[in-house]
Amino acid sequence: MKKSTKQHSTATRSENALLLREARKIVTALGKMFAPCCEVVLHDLTKPSHAIIEIEGALSGRSIGDATTEMGLARIADPSFPDVVQNYANVLPDGRVVKSTSIGIKNSQGKYIAAICLNLDISLFSSAFKVLEQFTATNETPCPIRETLRTRCNDDLSKTIKTFSAKYNMQPRTLNCEQRRELMKVLYEAGHLQLRGAMATIAKELGISRASVYNLMNMSIESE
Repeated sequence: MKKSTKQHSTATRSENALLLREARKIVTALGKMFAPCCEVVLHDLTKPSHAIIEIEGALSGRSIGDATTEMGLARIADPSFPDVVQNYANVLPDGRVVKSTSIGIKNSQGKYIAAICLNLDISLFSSAFKVLEQFTATNETPCPIRETLRTRCNDDLSKTIKTFSAKYNMQPRTLNCEQRRELMKVLYEAGHLQLRGAMATIAKELGISRASVYNLMNMSIESE
């Protein structure tokens, strides 16, 4: 039984590696074809904290090794999340409007292991002729998740904790147990728990041990 499980695990890793290798070709080709107005990104969803493994035309300022977005985290949490989210409106860190499409890639077990995301800078076409209107159109249907096209950091995590505490007119270290559990839900839903060193940062802000932070996280997620 152990040998069979090990063989299955090895086969899954090999399959995932193959899918990622083939996806890299697509990202590189699309990025070069639509340069300089389109960013194409490959996310390895098996490693969410440093998911970006290929990027062409980095309009958002992100780079290889950066974490995945909220949409990537949603796919990791829910295999039933839509395979393709097409032509939704998004915004780059410098304020430029982009049209985005996100394509999830599943392995044979039905688990999301990657996503290819395209962000087209439509500000370049906003003053062009009428014929470009269809090209720059976005869907009326709202995106199923709020996405941030920038790299999150532990400063964002600390700010979120302070903002949450201020809502109760309290300091982070004076939050009670129920409030701390609510805070962990907020951090989880915002994707902050995927950050490298997140547990140490939370422990420092709340004045508790990392073990206590993990307990809070487990209680919060289990109560969902």
